[in-house]
Amino acid sequence: MARKAKLNRSTKETKIDVELNLDGVGSFKIDTKIGFLNHMLEQLSKHSLIDLKLKAKGDTHIDLHHTTEDTGIAIGECFKKALKTSKGIRRYAHSIIPMDETLTRVSIDVSNRPYLIWKVKLKVEKLGEMDTELFKEWFQAFSQAAGITLHVENIYGENSHHIIESCFKGLARSLRQAIEIDKRIKNKIPSTKGVL
Repeated sequence: MARKAKLNRSTKETKIDVELNLDGVGSFKIDTKIGFLNHMLEQLSKHSLIDLKLKAKGDTHIDLHHTTEDTGIAIGECFKKALKTSKGIRRYAHSIIPMDETLTRVSIDVSNRPYLIWKVKLKVEKLGEMDTELFKEWFQAFSQAAGITLHVENIYGENSHHIIESCFKGLARSLRQAIEIDKRIKNKIPSTKGVL
């Protein structure tokens, strides 16, 4: 069964089209009109092996908040839709990502119980045109919409670009492991409840 989904999300603030394939090769075509966000979502696709197409148009003349948050929601909703019943997935995963002087740990539970722990401090207020406070908003929106318990902890680092990029790469590598089908339980839900 193909684990693919499409989603169109329109509000008065944003219009977003998403298409993804959980069993892809990490190909992407992303246009959010925000350069740094594009770069991070490309990293997410490439390192998770999730094929991702995303086109977003938002009220960036006001600021970048709505577009950033709503892309997290849209990708999360599409992810959940593609995952379907979650039969056979490994469910839990973690990743420790080094990037030059930076080290970041990401742990996830694809449990349908969304929760974000965000222990990331940045020394600058902007990366490119993005306010750095928006990165937590993206991870919050994604974890809520996807139904993922998500812990992101920057252990150490100096360069804010490296810190944020390691967070996205850590999420990517953790997603890649967590949604992989475990052949020993391929037709079963990985929970004693029998449902996620």
